[in-house]
Amino acid sequence: QVQVVESGGGLVQAGGSLRLSCAASSRTFTTYAMAWFRQAPGKAREFAAAISWTGGRTYYGDSVKGRFTISRDNAKNTVSLQMNSLKVEDTAVYYCAASVAYGTPSGEYEYKYWGQGTQVTVSS
Repeated sequence: QVQVVESGGGLVQAGGSLRLSCAASSRTFTTYAMAWFRQAPGKAREFAAAISWTGGRTYYGDSVKGRFTISRDNAKNTVSLQMNSLKVEDTAVYYCAASVAYGTPSGEYEYKYWGQGTQVTVSS
């Protein structure tokens, strides 16, 4: 069982930056791939970024590639998402998720543990 809790959401102007954090409660944190998904109002949940167990591999969705960076600190059981050059269309609830799958899975079904989400709002 893994509990994940997101933090760091808020309101930011377009072009600005925001950093999200995710804390996971598990002694086996290093055996989980971690990811960020997001869901905008009226839209399906969308994959944003994933990072492998060791942090050596990362994978990004096309809409965030080049602007977002995912990282993890296995000593602290945390995962972060640095978001730069934010756009109005980045407005969404951002979810942190944990998976026992190998590598950097991008499918929702591959993630068993989910946080409650944190709201990110980008204004024009």
